[in-house]
Amino acid sequence: MINRVVLVGRLTKDPELRRTAGDIPVVTFTIAINRPYAKTDQDQQADFINCTAWRRQAETVHQYLTKGSLVGVEGRIQTRNYEDAQGQRRVFTEVLADSVQFLEPKGSSSSQRPSASSQSPYDYQDAPSNSSYDDEPIIDIPDDDLPF
Repeated sequence: MINRVVLVGRLTKDPELRRTAGDIPVVTFTIAINRPYAKTDQDQQADFINCTAWRRQAETVHQYLTKGSLVGVEGRIQTRNYEDAQGQRRVFTEVLADSVQFLEPKGSSSSQRPSASSQSPYDYQDAPSNSSYDDEPIIDIPDDDLPF
């Protein structure tokens, strides 16, 4: 049996970090995903998917993502049942995230970002260059020589 999901969307609000009684970090967040179609007389519709991440992933999501951030989430769907204060049975479905990918560069204009003093581990402009490839000449290959 397979239970895998891959989603790309934007956070609807800032992630909420909590800790369990055993001091394990857990973050919850919701992503909005536009539906691929819309009727001409209606606004674009979206699905709102609840997600949960644990431990180091939870801390990283909480520290670097904010409302509007574009993310990719890979994980599995999980359903929980509980009884509310009125005795009604409730069902809660969420994506338990194994991986959360940051899909926009730090400081992107399409979403709000943490202050400039925050350093993201995914800030690629400060990444060291691989000097062994920097000195290599650029080879021009005609399109008809490509195998695809």
